[in-house]
Amino acid sequence: MVDRVLSWMRDAERIVVLTGAGVSAESGVPVFRGAGGLWRQFRPEDLATPEAFARQPALVWEWYLWRREKIAAAQPNAGHYAIAAIERDRAGVTLLTQNVDGLHERAGSACPLELHGSVWRVRCQRGCGVSECDESSSPPRQTLTCRCGAWLRPDVVWFGEPLNPDVLEAATDAIEAADLVLVVGTSSVVYPVAALPHLARRRAARVVEINVDETPLTAHADAVLRGTAGQVLPGLAEAL
Repeated sequence: MVDRVLSWMRDAERIVVLTGAGVSAESGVPVFRGAGGLWRQFRPEDLATPEAFARQPALVWEWYLWRREKIAAAQPNAGHYAIAAIERDRAGVTLLTQNVDGLHERAGSACPLELHGSVWRVRCQRGCGVSECDESSSPPRQTLTCRCGAWLRPDVVWFGEPLNPDVLEAATDAIEAADLVLVVGTSSVVYPVAALPHLARRRAARVVEINVDETPLTAHADAVLRGTAGQVLPGLAEAL
């Protein structure tokens, strides 16, 4: 199966790599969904909503500053570096990620399309146009209000919010042009992103799932490689 996937990768003119939380979990980033997700007796789903921020912005920010601290202590893993190597060594590779942690950039990926935003960016809640980006190595953010007087908010997609239309359009364009899509470490249950591999298949692209577990995508994939990103991707990158 690995040899078949390598053959597809070598023949493909355009490859899309779509990554999810499983890639970051290898680096120790707390998984948003699944067991052990409690924080101060709150579920993440109860904090990552516009309504929660409207009710208790300070509490939501406390959680995001905690998440930033955990992410800053994490390091890119072999999967992140393998993806960056594939991007660097051949043309026509587009990286789409559902992760908001910035680990792909730290591994050397130049411009991933961040479908769910970034925990390191903030923007004005009121929409005055202010947007700022912090570094993972920076001290904890102290200023949580905009110069217009409104709260700043994490520039991430919360439950009940649409994806940035420009980012989604760019991702859709990449999927529609792809010959091969590698779906890595994603649960394939969060829409509209979960629909992208199916769109690729309708466009006659091959879809390869790389995951430790079966997902709703598994039965529809052209090939399935069982294992983590760090276990599977370095071998593919080296053999190209």
